[in-house]
Amino acid sequence: MSTVALPIESFGVSHRGCVRDHNEDNYLIDPQTGLWVVADGMGGHEAGEVASASIVDHLATIGIASSAPDLRARFEDRLSRANSEIRNISRSRGITIGSTFAALLAMDGRFAGLWAGDSRIYLVRNGMIFQVSKDHTEVQELLDRGMISAEEALTWPRRHVITHAVGVSDELEIDFQQGELIPGDVFVLSTDGLTAHVSDAEIEATVRSATPQAACQSLLEMVLARGGTDNVTIVLVKIGGGRDGALHQDRSGAESLAR
Repeated sequence: MSTVALPIESFGVSHRGCVRDHNEDNYLIDPQTGLWVVADGMGGHEAGEVASASIVDHLATIGIASSAPDLRARFEDRLSRANSEIRNISRSRGITIGSTFAALLAMDGRFAGLWAGDSRIYLVRNGMIFQVSKDHTEVQELLDRGMISAEEALTWPRRHVITHAVGVSDELEIDFQQGELIPGDVFVLSTDGLTAHVSDAEIEATVRSATPQAACQSLLEMVLARGGTDNVTIVLVKIGGGRDGALHQDRSGAESLAR
């Protein structure tokens, strides 16, 4: 049984940025199981990266699912295990650590986007970009309640305060969106190090006609040229072909720079 109904091309990059002295991000590219993940650890040196690595390490054990519901169940089971492990590490060290994440599951012509925190999932389809995920932040809650404007949100003092993350509570809270895959779809998974410096329109323009590898590297170069104030991790997943609609053979790649 094919785990993903359409051919897939994917690539990822991760960089510590221009300011931080280490990288707390981690990511996973596993097209055989239909899973792509970015994770942004929180908790300081030798702590945040432990949390994000726990998520990636547990999710890497999912294996080949028998169906889309089975894949989702396996994902949630492994994420719950990571949450418990991170909680145990926090208690043993006497500190609070955690990690945001954004994940894409793809199987049998359908996708599910799952996330906690402000790592994001975008879908570029038919020349338009859509934010699949919705940030779990204080500023997003204020926006939803109409208490501040979009313009105010850009400079809100607590705009980076996260309301959900893996490992910060015994009860794991995640959100998801799902839908059908269409040939030519491009998914962008990223930590907030990308969106701090690159607009949605710039992301769309970059990924529209480039390969996932070229687009990842172009976006990373853009972030670094603009100061790279945080770690940045980008994973691109292209479904079923390029601009001409032709289908490519499955390919995947991964690159980690100055980690």
